Amino acid sequence: MKFFEKIKNFFAKKFKQPVSNTSLLLTITICTFVAMYVFAMIVWGGGFLNPQQFFNIFNNNAYLIIISCGLTLVMISGGIDISVGGQIALITMTTVCMMENKGSSVFGAFIVAIAIGLAFGIVQGFFVSYLKIQPFIVTLAGMFFAKGMTTIVSVNPVTVKANETFLKIKDAYLNLPIGTYARNGNFIPSYLEIGAIVAIVIVLIMWAVLKWTRIGRNFYAIGGNSESALMLGINVQRTRFMAYVICGLLAGLAGFVYLLHTGAGNASNADGAEMEAIASSIIGGTLLTGGVGSVIGTLFGVMSLKTINTIVIASGLTQPWWQKITTGLMLCFFILLQSVILSARKKKLGAQAA
Repeated sequence: MKFFEKIKNFFAKKFKQPVSNTSLLLTITICTFVAMYVFAMIVWGGGFLNPQQFFNIFNNNAYLIIISCGLTLVMISGGIDISVGGQIALITMTTVCMMENKGSSVFGAFIVAIAIGLAFGIVQGFFVSYLKIQPFIVTLAGMFFAKGMTTIVSVNPVTVKANETFLKIKDAYLNLPIGTYARNGNFIPSYLEIGAIVAIVIVLIMWAVLKWTRIGRNFYAIGGNSESALMLGINVQRTRFMAYVICGLLAGLAGFVYLLHTGAGNASNADGAEMEAIASSIIGGTLLTGGVGSVIGTLFGVMSLKTINTIVIASGLTQPWWQKITTGLMLCFFILLQSVILSARKKKLGAQAA
């Protein structure tokens, strides 16, 4: 009896505690995604009933999930980075040319991809953290620099054709125990590409870092109130610098994952990806003001964004501008929703404290 009483007291105490802003916004994002996907399954059926349709969100957007995690980290710490799309274009073009024209190994190309991302993260992080230059200006310059360097590497698109090791990795996938049955009764398993698996692992690692490590808590602290964080003994400059370095590292990894999916380098690769990543982070519950956010929410933000785009196409609105209009409306809706809920929550907590 004492055991059950302890369990009862534990849950009673747990649910009396106020839910954090991060948890609240995460719950809203997850519920929104589930509602949209179930609605699409009921109304349109077809592809939405096929499990592979769901897993293709990960296969087609693995790179976006990874850079969105990096941007979420930067936004939690109170910054912004709009150079990640340009970085991916530069990384894919450079690594393709290395493998196709210079005979480089896959490992060598991967190291260069990571090095390019780290270089951007270190330089931009130094300018923002230690020189106190506005992050929007710094990363805007980084975006233009990356796009310009991409065309210097190669003006024309380049495709990997000769590197057999890369092509084998590109075509590799993991069969899943769920799937569909063909008309002849044969089971067709759903699958995840290598890039999708990498993206899921990155989300889990970043979630663990933000939830259970000291530096993760420091990111939230400096984003919420940098002056208070400084008074608590947190090195604000170093922590913000590390946020940009990690974001650059993830951009390098995302660039290589993008290449694994497409197999080609092009100056227009990942065009607009930085805006999609920011939108995914905001939809996922990350505040532009900093201090609030979750990479799990960002994952569902990417999934929500891509699901609504698929719904728009399924509705017959196949022109690309309809997807952009829908993205804009969805982003405005979530920003307004966050503002209303957090304002009401702040008033309620203030009234309870009084």
